[in-house]
Amino acid sequence: MGTILDSIIERKKTEVEDLKKAAEVFPEFSIKTRSLIKALREAENIAIISEFKRASPSKGDININLNPGQQAKLYAEAGATAISVLTDKKGFKGSFADLRKVREEVDLPILCKDFMIDKIQIDKARSAGADVILLIAAVLSVEKMAELYNYAAAIGLECLVEIHDQADLEKALEIKAALIGVNNRNLKSFEVNLENTEKLGPLVKKAGALLISESGMKTREDIARAASSGASGVLIGETFMTSSDIKNTFAQFSIPIVGDFHEG
Repeated sequence: MGTILDSIIERKKTEVEDLKKAAEVFPEFSIKTRSLIKALREAENIAIISEFKRASPSKGDININLNPGQQAKLYAEAGATAISVLTDKKGFKGSFADLRKVREEVDLPILCKDFMIDKIQIDKARSAGADVILLIAAVLSVEKMAELYNYAAAIGLECLVEIHDQADLEKALEIKAALIGVNNRNLKSFEVNLENTEKLGPLVKKAGALLISESGMKTREDIARAASSGASGVLIGETFMTSSDIKNTFAQFSIPIVGDFHEG
């Protein structure tokens, strides 16, 4: 029996074929993108990548009716370093239209969070206003990941290469990924364990890549654990999507990079 991730990737293959049949003409990508890597290197605190996520396969509906543009403005005003937007429709009830609405409202780097398996998805993300795309090591061969990574770079996009285990890390290092995300959520079981960042984070830092800890962070202590493992930033979705006071939640999560929580 296949996993949730297996079913998502099979669905993505169909979506890619549909995109190609639609023969959408993408404009010349003349607009300069914003660098998440630069923002991370310049940050004094652990960077917060706040996510717009309406729903998920594991949680169901999270906050289905939020306006993406308005939410993005709240994130920016609260101090977000970047914004992640789920564009997968069936599993997460997102869309590229959500990404466009976020782009219209903020000038921060935007991560297109989707399951990328083909260049045409990268074109779609770029045309909607993304600055960064997600590449999931678990679903791509080293060769395919390198192809998509290099193509994204060629059209001005950065890549967050997501890993879940040592084998994924080796793939990411083989393509010399500059920005690596450790997902604390197991994409096969969808269980969350922050020990994943604690285990893989120091290895990412030792290799010289910037580290983002993804998923499952709900408290200041969770952010501190990620920071002490070498994270330059954290990606948080559900906690912000359900917060009744985003500025206060951001304030609680504000942790310096250098100090008790980081080797410096």
